[in-house]
Amino acid sequence: MSNMAERIPFDLGVRAENGMRRGRTTGACATAAVKAALLLLIHGETVDEVEIGLPDPRYSLKVPIHSVGRLADGAVRAEVIKEAGDDPDCTDGTTIFVSVRPNDLGEVRFLAGPGVGTITQPGIRIPVGEPAINPVPRQMMRAAVEEVSEGAGGGFDLTIGCENGEALARKTFNPRLGILGGISILGTSGLVEPMSLSAYRASIEVYIRVALAEGQEVAYAPGKIGTAFARSALRLPPKRIVSISNFIGFALECTERELAERNLTLPALWLVGHPGKLAKPLAGDWDTHSSKSAMAMRAVAQVAAECGFAPTEVAAMAGSNTVEAVLDSLREHPRARALWCEVERRIAAAMRERLSRVERLEVRLFGLHGTALGQAA
Repeated sequence: MSNMAERIPFDLGVRAENGMRRGRTTGACATAAVKAALLLLIHGETVDEVEIGLPDPRYSLKVPIHSVGRLADGAVRAEVIKEAGDDPDCTDGTTIFVSVRPNDLGEVRFLAGPGVGTITQPGIRIPVGEPAINPVPRQMMRAAVEEVSEGAGGGFDLTIGCENGEALARKTFNPRLGILGGISILGTSGLVEPMSLSAYRASIEVYIRVALAEGQEVAYAPGKIGTAFARSALRLPPKRIVSISNFIGFALECTERELAERNLTLPALWLVGHPGKLAKPLAGDWDTHSSKSAMAMRAVAQVAAECGFAPTEVAAMAGSNTVEAVLDSLREHPRARALWCEVERRIAAAMRERLSRVERLEVRLFGLHGTALGQAA
């Protein structure tokens, strides 16, 4: 971790490219609460704001502290109000709280408090029995412990909770993922990027018009994985790469309408990203937000069945907790690449039914860490 003084405070007042406000992830909120609690526990300091390190080592983030105080058992509790910006996050406005107490183990332990779920099934990046606190938030909290304890090596138990978290979790995929008892503590950047709003749909339409203006090939990507491929492998300029979030169907509708209005034919359109989103259209789900679509494992399993995979293999895919778990199970399978190539082909065929003015449709699928799965492998 770089020294906090060397980092640039990230300004949440600067709006995202779509003109909307960013927010703080549950992971960033929990990290801030941990830091505030440790400052009181170790140094006797009571603060109303802390500065935490973001995963991007260039930046820090200032986070208001709602409350911090000592508990009767010697622990310290701190609270942070989750601020999601303009994103319709179900945890927006809720209280993320932590209690921190020393332990004799010389290590940082993570515990699930009220409202934070526990992993009960394999297939997620956190082991069964552990609290649903994702790897990056854990890294951020460990960094905060190291910073405040000044590397003294003391052990601490960090109990993370969320007010009304069990009820909030029912609005997420957690119950289907086998995460029971509450929400997950999430975030890969510490920042909530404002997506999934009608205003974001409007911005997508603008970006698509710009991308299509030159009549050359373009790429659409739900997120960073696909965007990175479009830049590095396809060597497309940024203006011809459109981040479409969950709105695959909407993006295709905009594309067809814009091409028709201009009487243009597009030489090629690429759809690139993780099959957890991109395979959902195979089940008829073109808005891939979790509240509006089924998870993609059954769609992948159906393709596997039609490709001659064994019934036991198909059943295992359909019963997996996540598409990433399907990827892991197929990692050494001799027919894995052929399966993902067929999934890519079928997604492109489904897109073809919505696009009459695109000469070539290409789909490329990647795992969470950018591993190519199908034709790009």
